[in-house]
Amino acid sequence: MDDRRSEPGAKQIISAGYSNYVLGVLFVVYVINFIDRQILSVFIGPIKQEFGVSDTVMGLLVGFAFALFYTIAGIPIARWADRGNRRTIIALGLTVWSAMTFMCGYARSFGQLALLRVGVGVGEAAGSPPAHSLISDYFPPSKRATAMGIYAWGVYVGSALAYLGGGYLREQFVDDWRTPFILLGLPGIFFALVVRFTVKEPPRGYSEESTVSAEPSTFGETLHYLLSCPSWVNLVAGSCFLSLMGFGVLMWGYEFFGRVHHMMPMEIGLWMAAIVGFGGSLGTLAGGTITDRLSQRDPAWAMRFPARVTWACLPFAFIFLLADSGWVAMLSFFIFYLLANVYVPAMHSLNQNLARLSMRATAAAILLFIVNLVGAGLGPLLVGFMNDLYAPYWGEQAIRYSLLSISVLGAFGAVFFQRSARTLAEDLARRDLDHSAVRPD
Repeated sequence: MDDRRSEPGAKQIISAGYSNYVLGVLFVVYVINFIDRQILSVFIGPIKQEFGVSDTVMGLLVGFAFALFYTIAGIPIARWADRGNRRTIIALGLTVWSAMTFMCGYARSFGQLALLRVGVGVGEAAGSPPAHSLISDYFPPSKRATAMGIYAWGVYVGSALAYLGGGYLREQFVDDWRTPFILLGLPGIFFALVVRFTVKEPPRGYSEESTVSAEPSTFGETLHYLLSCPSWVNLVAGSCFLSLMGFGVLMWGYEFFGRVHHMMPMEIGLWMAAIVGFGGSLGTLAGGTITDRLSQRDPAWAMRFPARVTWACLPFAFIFLLADSGWVAMLSFFIFYLLANVYVPAMHSLNQNLARLSMRATAAAILLFIVNLVGAGLGPLLVGFMNDLYAPYWGEQAIRYSLLSISVLGAFGAVFFQRSARTLAEDLARRDLDHSAVRPD
Protein backbone atom coordinates (compact mmCIF):
# COMPACT_ATOMS: atom_id res chain seq x y z
CA MET A 1 0.00 0.00 0.00
CA ASP A 2 1.00 3.63 -0.34
CA ASP A 3 3.01 5.19 2.44
CA ARG A 4 0.97 7.23 4.92
CA ARG A 5 0.90 8.34 8.54
CA SER A 6 1.28 5.78 11.31
CA GLU A 7 -0.58 7.34 14.24
CA PRO A 8 -3.34 9.94 14.52
CA GLY A 9 -1.59 13.28 14.46
CA ALA A 10 1.82 11.64 14.03
CA LYS A 11 4.24 12.28 11.20
CA GLN A 12 5.90 8.91 10.92
CA ILE A 13 5.46 7.00 7.69
CA ILE A 14 4.25 3.41 7.58
CA SER A 15 5.87 1.59 4.68
CA ALA A 16 4.36 -1.25 2.69
CA GLY A 17 7.10 -3.44 4.16
CA TYR A 18 6.03 -2.64 7.71
CA SER A 19 2.39 -3.31 6.82
CA ASN A 20 3.45 -6.74 5.63
CA TYR A 21 5.44 -7.24 8.84
CA VAL A 22 2.33 -6.51 10.92
CA LEU A 23 0.34 -8.95 8.79
CA GLY A 24 3.06 -11.54 9.41
CA VAL A 25 2.93 -11.02 13.18
CA LEU A 26 -0.87 -11.30 13.21
CA PHE A 27 -0.58 -14.44 11.08
CA VAL A 28 1.75 -16.05 13.66
CA VAL A 29 -0.69 -15.12 16.44
CA TYR A 30 -3.47 -16.85 14.49
CA VAL A 31 -1.25 -19.92 13.99
CA ILE A 32 -0.75 -20.14 17.76
CA ASN A 33 -4.49 -19.62 18.19
CA PHE A 34 -5.35 -22.67 16.12
CA ILE A 35 -2.58 -24.87 17.47
CA ASP A 36 -3.97 -24.34 20.96
CA ARG A 37 -7.54 -24.80 19.73
CA GLN A 38 -7.05 -27.80 17.44
CA ILE A 39 -4.71 -29.91 19.56
CA LEU A 40 -7.71 -31.21 21.51
CA SER A 41 -9.10 -32.96 18.41
CA VAL A 42 -5.99 -35.16 18.17
CA PHE A 43 -6.52 -36.46 21.70
CA ILE A 44 -10.28 -37.07 21.66
CA GLY A 45 -9.68 -40.82 22.07
CA PRO A 46 -7.34 -40.75 25.10
CA ILE A 47 -9.33 -38.01 26.87
CA LYS A 48 -12.61 -39.86 26.27
CA GLN A 49 -11.07 -43.06 27.63
CA GLU A 50 -9.54 -41.44 30.73
CA PHE A 51 -12.70 -39.62 31.81
CA GLY A 52 -15.20 -42.24 30.55
CA VAL A 53 -17.43 -39.91 28.53
CA SER A 54 -19.38 -40.32 25.27
CA ASP A 55 -18.77 -38.88 21.80
CA THR A 56 -21.59 -36.41 22.44
CA VAL A 57 -19.85 -35.09 25.56
CA MET A 58 -16.55 -34.87 23.70
CA GLY A 59 -18.32 -33.01 20.90
CA LEU A 60 -19.61 -30.61 23.53
CA LEU A 61 -16.07 -30.09 24.87
CA VAL A 62 -14.28 -29.59 21.54
CA GLY A 63 -17.17 -27.58 20.09
CA PHE A 64 -19.95 -25.85 21.97
CA ALA A 65 -18.26 -25.34 25.36
CA PHE A 66 -15.37 -23.58 23.66
CA ALA A 67 -17.35 -21.72 21.02
CA LEU A 68 -20.07 -20.40 23.34
CA PHE A 69 -17.72 -18.46 25.57
CA TYR A 70 -15.42 -17.61 22.66
CA THR A 71 -18.28 -15.92 20.85
CA ILE A 72 -19.91 -14.31 23.90
CA ALA A 73 -16.62 -12.79 25.04
CA GLY A 74 -15.89 -11.61 21.49
CA ILE A 75 -18.59 -8.92 21.51
CA PRO A 76 -17.45 -6.86 24.54
CA ILE A 77 -13.80 -7.36 23.59
CA ALA A 78 -14.55 -6.06 20.09
CA ARG A 79 -16.36 -3.05 21.55
CA TRP A 80 -13.20 -2.41 23.56
CA ALA A 81 -11.12 -2.81 20.39
CA ASP A 82 -13.23 -0.19 18.58
CA ARG A 83 -12.33 2.23 21.38
CA GLY A 84 -8.93 1.14 22.64
CA ASN A 85 -5.51 -0.03 21.53
CA ARG A 86 -5.99 -3.10 19.38
CA ARG A 87 -2.44 -4.44 19.50
CA THR A 88 -2.48 -4.40 23.33
CA ILE A 89 -5.78 -6.27 23.38
CA ILE A 90 -4.34 -8.95 21.09
CA ALA A 91 -1.24 -9.29 23.29
CA LEU A 92 -3.36 -9.69 26.44
CA GLY A 93 -5.62 -12.26 24.78
CA LEU A 94 -2.62 -14.26 23.56
CA THR A 95 -1.21 -14.33 27.09
CA VAL A 96 -4.51 -15.54 28.57
CA TRP A 97 -5.27 -18.32 26.10
CA SER A 98 -1.68 -19.60 26.14
CA ALA A 99 -1.70 -19.77 29.94
CA MET A 100 -5.04 -21.62 29.89
CA THR A 101 -3.68 -24.11 27.32
CA PHE A 102 -0.67 -24.73 29.55
CA MET A 103 -2.93 -25.38 32.55
CA CYS A 104 -5.05 -27.90 30.59
CA GLY A 105 -2.15 -30.31 31.00
CA TYR A 106 -2.75 -30.30 34.76
CA ALA A 107 -6.54 -30.86 34.70
CA ARG A 108 -7.51 -33.68 37.08
CA SER A 109 -11.16 -34.01 36.07
CA PHE A 110 -13.30 -33.52 32.99
CA GLY A 111 -14.93 -30.52 34.66
CA GLN A 112 -11.57 -28.85 35.23
CA LEU A 113 -10.57 -29.47 31.62
CA ALA A 114 -13.87 -28.00 30.39
CA LEU A 115 -13.40 -24.86 32.51
CA LEU A 116 -9.85 -24.38 31.27
CA ARG A 117 -11.03 -24.76 27.66
CA VAL A 118 -13.59 -22.05 28.40
CA GLY A 119 -10.65 -19.89 29.49
CA VAL A 120 -8.89 -20.66 26.21
CA GLY A 121 -12.01 -19.55 24.36
CA VAL A 122 -12.28 -16.28 26.27
CA GLY A 123 -8.62 -15.48 25.58
CA GLU A 124 -8.88 -16.34 21.89
CA ALA A 125 -11.88 -14.03 21.58
CA ALA A 126 -9.36 -11.17 21.80
CA GLY A 127 -7.57 -12.37 18.68
CA SER A 128 -9.46 -12.02 15.42
CA PRO A 129 -11.83 -9.02 15.85
CA PRO A 130 -9.05 -6.51 16.63
CA ALA A 131 -6.77 -8.26 14.10
CA HIS A 132 -9.37 -7.87 11.33
CA SER A 133 -9.74 -4.21 12.22
CA LEU A 134 -5.97 -3.67 12.13
CA ILE A 135 -5.60 -5.43 8.78
CA SER A 136 -8.38 -3.26 7.34
CA ASP A 137 -6.47 -0.15 8.39
CA TYR A 138 -3.14 -1.39 7.03
CA PHE A 139 -4.48 -2.64 3.66
CA PRO A 140 -6.86 -0.83 1.28
CA PRO A 141 -10.01 -2.52 -0.09
CA SER A 142 -8.25 -3.47 -3.35
CA LYS A 143 -5.76 -5.63 -1.39
CA ARG A 144 -7.87 -6.55 1.60
CA ALA A 145 -9.16 -9.97 0.54
CA THR A 146 -5.59 -11.07 -0.19
CA ALA A 147 -4.42 -9.80 3.21
CA MET A 148 -7.37 -11.50 4.91
CA GLY A 149 -6.54 -14.69 3.03
CA ILE A 150 -2.96 -14.59 4.32
CA TYR A 151 -4.22 -14.02 7.85
CA ALA A 152 -6.79 -16.82 7.51
CA TRP A 153 -3.92 -19.06 6.40
CA GLY A 154 -3.09 -19.27 10.11
CA VAL A 155 -6.08 -21.58 10.60
CA TYR A 156 -4.56 -24.22 8.36
CA VAL A 157 -0.93 -23.82 9.34
CA GLY A 158 -1.88 -23.93 13.02
CA SER A 159 -4.14 -26.94 12.55
CA ALA A 160 -1.47 -28.70 10.50
CA LEU A 161 1.14 -28.16 13.20
CA ALA A 162 -1.32 -29.40 15.83
CA TYR A 163 -1.97 -32.57 13.81
CA LEU A 164 1.70 -33.13 13.06
CA GLY A 165 3.01 -32.48 16.56
CA GLY A 166 0.02 -34.08 18.24
CA GLY A 167 0.24 -37.19 16.06
CA TYR A 168 3.92 -37.56 16.92
CA LEU A 169 3.37 -37.06 20.64
CA ARG A 170 0.34 -39.37 20.71
CA GLU A 171 2.39 -42.13 19.13
CA GLN A 172 5.48 -41.51 21.27
CA PHE A 173 3.67 -41.11 24.61
CA VAL A 174 0.74 -43.43 23.75
CA ASP A 175 -2.06 -42.17 26.02
CA ASP A 176 -0.28 -39.13 27.46
CA TRP A 177 -2.46 -36.27 26.25
CA ARG A 178 -1.25 -33.79 28.89
CA THR A 179 2.33 -33.16 27.70
CA PRO A 180 1.29 -31.51 24.39
CA PHE A 181 -0.87 -28.95 26.20
CA ILE A 182 1.97 -28.04 28.55
CA LEU A 183 4.49 -27.72 25.71
CA LEU A 184 2.20 -25.75 23.39
CA GLY A 185 1.06 -23.24 26.00
CA LEU A 186 4.49 -21.68 26.55
CA PRO A 187 5.44 -20.08 23.17
CA GLY A 188 2.37 -17.83 23.03
CA ILE A 189 3.18 -16.19 26.35
CA PHE A 190 6.53 -15.02 24.98
CA PHE A 191 5.21 -14.04 21.56
CA ALA A 192 2.70 -11.73 23.22
CA LEU A 193 5.66 -9.44 23.99
CA VAL A 194 6.50 -9.26 20.28
CA VAL A 195 2.96 -8.07 19.53
CA ARG A 196 2.93 -5.53 22.32
CA PHE A 197 6.27 -3.89 21.54
CA THR A 198 6.64 -4.14 17.74
CA VAL A 199 3.15 -3.55 16.31
CA LYS A 200 2.02 0.06 15.81
CA GLU A 201 -1.59 1.14 16.29
CA PRO A 202 -2.75 2.98 13.12
CA PRO A 203 -5.69 5.41 13.02
CA ARG A 204 -9.06 3.96 12.04
CA GLY A 205 -9.73 4.57 8.37
CA TYR A 206 -5.99 4.75 7.61
CA SER A 207 -6.05 2.63 4.45
CA GLU A 208 -8.95 4.65 3.02
CA GLU A 209 -6.99 7.85 3.73
CA SER A 210 -9.84 8.96 5.98
CA THR A 211 -10.18 9.72 9.64
CA VAL A 212 -13.05 8.80 11.91
CA SER A 213 -14.23 10.27 15.17
CA ALA A 214 -12.96 8.64 18.35
CA GLU A 215 -16.52 7.65 19.31
CA PRO A 216 -17.39 4.35 17.63
CA SER A 217 -20.86 3.23 16.63
CA THR A 218 -22.83 1.53 19.38
CA PHE A 219 -23.38 -2.21 19.27
CA GLY A 220 -27.05 -1.65 18.42
CA GLU A 221 -26.18 0.74 15.60
CA THR A 222 -23.62 -1.69 14.21
CA LEU A 223 -25.99 -4.65 14.30
CA HIS A 224 -28.87 -2.64 12.81
CA TYR A 225 -26.67 -1.33 10.02
CA LEU A 226 -25.36 -4.79 9.10
CA LEU A 227 -28.79 -6.41 9.24
CA SER A 228 -30.06 -3.73 6.86
CA CYS A 229 -27.61 -5.04 4.22
CA PRO A 230 -29.19 -8.06 2.45
CA SER A 231 -25.81 -9.09 1.05
CA TRP A 232 -24.37 -9.20 4.59
CA VAL A 233 -27.26 -11.30 5.91
CA ASN A 234 -26.89 -13.82 3.09
CA LEU A 235 -23.10 -13.80 3.45
CA VAL A 236 -23.40 -14.74 7.12
CA ALA A 237 -26.09 -17.37 6.49
CA GLY A 238 -23.97 -19.07 3.83
CA SER A 239 -20.85 -18.87 5.97
CA CYS A 240 -22.69 -20.57 8.84
CA PHE A 241 -23.50 -23.62 6.75
CA LEU A 242 -19.97 -23.91 5.41
CA SER A 243 -18.51 -23.38 8.88
CA LEU A 244 -20.81 -26.09 10.26
CA MET A 245 -19.47 -28.48 7.63
CA GLY A 246 -15.86 -27.34 7.96
CA PHE A 247 -15.52 -27.48 11.74
CA GLY A 248 -17.37 -30.80 11.93
CA VAL A 249 -14.85 -32.35 9.55
CA LEU A 250 -11.87 -30.53 11.06
CA MET A 251 -12.54 -31.60 14.65
CA TRP A 252 -13.53 -35.22 13.88
CA GLY A 253 -11.37 -35.92 10.80
CA TYR A 254 -8.51 -37.37 12.85
CA GLU A 255 -10.89 -39.80 14.60
CA PHE A 256 -12.51 -40.68 11.25
CA PHE A 257 -9.29 -42.00 9.75
CA GLY A 258 -8.44 -43.87 12.94
CA ARG A 259 -11.83 -45.53 13.36
CA VAL A 260 -12.75 -46.18 9.71
CA HIS A 261 -9.38 -46.76 8.03
CA HIS A 262 -7.46 -47.92 11.14
CA MET A 263 -4.45 -45.77 10.40
CA MET A 264 -1.65 -45.21 12.94
CA PRO A 265 -1.58 -41.90 14.89
CA MET A 266 1.58 -40.55 13.24
CA GLU A 267 0.37 -41.55 9.79
CA ILE A 268 -2.90 -39.69 10.35
CA GLY A 269 -1.00 -36.71 11.73
CA LEU A 270 1.23 -36.50 8.65
CA TRP A 271 -1.68 -36.77 6.22
CA MET A 272 -3.92 -34.39 8.12
CA ALA A 273 -1.09 -31.87 8.45
CA ALA A 274 -0.46 -31.98 4.70
CA ILE A 275 -4.13 -31.82 3.73
CA VAL A 276 -5.24 -29.16 6.18
CA GLY A 277 -2.00 -27.19 6.08
CA PHE A 278 -1.33 -27.21 2.35
CA GLY A 279 -4.85 -27.72 0.99
CA GLY A 280 -6.53 -25.24 3.30
CA SER A 281 -3.77 -22.68 2.83
CA LEU A 282 -3.88 -22.96 -0.95
CA GLY A 283 -7.65 -22.61 -0.90
CA THR A 284 -7.68 -19.43 1.18
CA LEU A 285 -4.70 -17.79 -0.50
CA ALA A 286 -6.04 -18.53 -3.99
CA GLY A 287 -9.52 -17.53 -2.88
CA GLY A 288 -8.32 -14.16 -1.61
CA THR A 289 -6.25 -13.37 -4.71
CA ILE A 290 -8.93 -14.44 -7.20
CA THR A 291 -11.67 -12.64 -5.24
CA ASP A 292 -9.69 -9.39 -5.32
CA ARG A 293 -9.17 -9.64 -9.08
CA LEU A 294 -12.71 -10.66 -10.01
CA SER A 295 -14.41 -8.14 -7.72
CA GLN A 296 -12.51 -5.25 -9.34
CA ARG A 297 -14.44 -5.95 -12.53
CA ASP A 298 -17.77 -6.73 -10.85
CA PRO A 299 -18.32 -6.66 -7.05
CA ALA A 300 -20.84 -9.49 -7.31
CA TRP A 301 -18.03 -11.94 -8.12
CA ALA A 302 -16.81 -11.59 -4.53
CA MET A 303 -19.73 -13.89 -3.65
CA ARG A 304 -20.47 -15.52 -6.99
CA PHE A 305 -17.02 -17.12 -7.16
CA PRO A 306 -17.13 -18.75 -3.67
CA ALA A 307 -20.65 -20.02 -4.45
CA ARG A 308 -19.52 -21.85 -7.58
CA VAL A 309 -16.44 -23.30 -5.91
CA THR A 310 -18.59 -24.57 -3.02
CA TRP A 311 -20.81 -26.49 -5.44
CA ALA A 312 -17.67 -28.02 -6.94
CA CYS A 313 -16.34 -29.25 -3.58
CA LEU A 314 -19.38 -31.28 -2.49
CA PRO A 315 -18.90 -34.38 -4.73
CA PHE A 316 -15.42 -34.82 -3.28
CA ALA A 317 -16.91 -34.88 0.24
CA PHE A 318 -18.99 -37.93 -0.72
CA ILE A 319 -15.96 -39.73 -2.21
CA PHE A 320 -13.77 -38.87 0.79
CA LEU A 321 -16.29 -40.21 3.31
CA LEU A 322 -17.58 -43.27 1.43
CA ALA A 323 -14.37 -44.61 -0.17
CA ASP A 324 -13.09 -47.94 1.12
CA SER A 325 -9.51 -47.08 0.22
CA GLY A 326 -7.63 -44.84 2.63
CA TRP A 327 -5.57 -43.41 -0.24
CA VAL A 328 -8.67 -42.47 -2.24
CA ALA A 329 -10.23 -40.98 0.89
CA MET A 330 -7.16 -38.85 1.61
CA LEU A 331 -6.83 -37.61 -1.98
CA SER A 332 -10.53 -36.69 -2.14
CA PHE A 333 -10.28 -35.05 1.28
CA PHE A 334 -7.45 -32.87 -0.01
CA ILE A 335 -9.49 -31.60 -2.99
CA PHE A 336 -12.60 -31.18 -0.87
CA TYR A 337 -10.79 -29.24 1.84
CA LEU A 338 -8.99 -26.98 -0.63
CA LEU A 339 -12.22 -25.98 -2.40
CA ALA A 340 -14.28 -25.77 0.81
CA ASN A 341 -12.08 -22.97 2.16
CA VAL A 342 -12.01 -20.65 -0.86
CA TYR A 343 -14.87 -18.62 0.64
CA VAL A 344 -13.00 -17.65 3.85
CA PRO A 345 -11.13 -14.49 2.68
CA ALA A 346 -14.23 -13.23 0.86
CA MET A 347 -16.27 -13.69 4.03
CA HIS A 348 -13.88 -11.65 6.18
CA SER A 349 -13.03 -8.97 3.63
CA LEU A 350 -16.64 -8.33 2.64
CA ASN A 351 -17.63 -8.12 6.29
CA GLN A 352 -15.05 -5.36 6.73
CA ASN A 353 -15.88 -3.69 3.42
CA LEU A 354 -19.60 -3.49 4.21
CA ALA A 355 -19.05 -2.08 7.71
CA ARG A 356 -18.50 1.58 8.52
CA LEU A 357 -15.03 2.64 9.64
CA SER A 358 -16.10 3.08 13.26
CA MET A 359 -17.61 -0.39 13.62
CA ARG A 360 -15.10 -2.75 12.04
CA ALA A 361 -13.91 -4.64 15.13
CA THR A 362 -17.49 -5.01 16.32
CA ALA A 363 -18.57 -6.15 12.84
CA ALA A 364 -15.82 -8.79 12.93
CA ALA A 365 -16.96 -9.93 16.38
CA ILE A 366 -20.59 -10.16 15.27
CA LEU A 367 -19.63 -12.25 12.24
CA LEU A 368 -17.39 -14.49 14.35
CA PHE A 369 -20.06 -14.75 17.06
CA ILE A 370 -22.64 -16.09 14.64
CA VAL A 371 -20.41 -18.22 12.41
CA ASN A 372 -18.36 -19.75 15.23
CA LEU A 373 -21.34 -20.44 17.45
CA VAL A 374 -23.00 -22.34 14.60
CA GLY A 375 -19.87 -23.85 13.04
CA ALA A 376 -17.30 -24.34 15.80
CA GLY A 377 -20.02 -24.85 18.40
CA LEU A 378 -22.72 -26.97 16.79
CA GLY A 379 -20.59 -28.67 14.11
CA PRO A 380 -18.46 -30.90 16.38
CA LEU A 381 -21.38 -31.39 18.78
CA LEU A 382 -23.72 -32.60 16.02
CA VAL A 383 -21.10 -35.03 14.72
CA GLY A 384 -20.54 -36.43 18.23
CA PHE A 385 -24.30 -36.73 18.80
CA MET A 386 -24.82 -38.51 15.47
CA ASN A 387 -21.89 -40.82 16.22
CA ASP A 388 -23.71 -42.05 19.32
CA LEU A 389 -27.06 -42.08 17.49
CA TYR A 390 -25.77 -44.12 14.54
CA ALA A 391 -23.47 -46.41 16.56
CA PRO A 392 -26.11 -49.16 17.17
CA TYR A 393 -26.49 -49.52 13.39
CA TRP A 394 -23.00 -48.98 12.03
CA GLY A 395 -20.61 -49.32 14.99
CA GLU A 396 -17.24 -47.67 14.32
CA GLN A 397 -18.45 -46.79 10.81
CA ALA A 398 -21.02 -44.41 12.34
CA ILE A 399 -18.62 -41.49 12.11
CA ARG A 400 -18.58 -41.93 8.33
CA TYR A 401 -22.31 -41.20 8.07
CA SER A 402 -22.24 -38.48 10.71
CA LEU A 403 -19.70 -36.50 8.68
CA LEU A 404 -21.64 -37.23 5.48
CA SER A 405 -24.82 -35.85 7.05
CA ILE A 406 -23.14 -32.60 8.05
CA SER A 407 -21.35 -32.21 4.71
CA VAL A 408 -24.63 -32.12 2.78
CA LEU A 409 -25.40 -28.83 4.52
CA GLY A 410 -22.64 -27.16 2.52
CA ALA A 411 -25.07 -26.90 -0.41
CA PHE A 412 -27.09 -24.33 1.52
CA GLY A 413 -23.95 -22.21 1.85
CA ALA A 414 -23.64 -21.97 -1.94
CA VAL A 415 -27.29 -20.97 -2.27
CA PHE A 416 -26.97 -18.11 0.22
CA PHE A 417 -23.72 -16.89 -1.39
CA GLN A 418 -25.54 -16.65 -4.71
CA ARG A 419 -28.28 -14.61 -3.04
CA SER A 420 -25.65 -12.31 -1.50
CA ALA A 421 -24.10 -11.62 -4.91
CA ARG A 422 -27.39 -10.16 -6.21
CA THR A 423 -27.41 -7.19 -3.82
CA LEU A 424 -23.70 -6.76 -3.13
CA ALA A 425 -23.03 -3.86 -5.52
CA GLU A 426 -25.95 -1.90 -4.10
CA ASP A 427 -24.88 -2.42 -0.48
CA LEU A 428 -21.27 -1.48 -1.25
CA ALA A 429 -22.49 1.70 -2.96
CA ARG A 430 -24.38 2.63 0.21
CA ARG A 431 -21.20 1.96 2.20
CA ASP A 432 -19.30 4.31 -0.11
CA LEU A 433 -21.84 7.06 0.55
CA ASP A 434 -21.31 6.62 4.30
CA HIS A 435 -17.54 6.78 3.86
CA SER A 436 -17.71 9.88 1.69
CA ALA A 437 -19.22 11.73 4.63
CA VAL A 438 -15.91 11.24 6.43
CA ARG A 439 -13.37 13.73 5.09
CA PRO A 440 -9.65 13.00 4.69
CA ASP A 441 -7.26 15.06 6.76
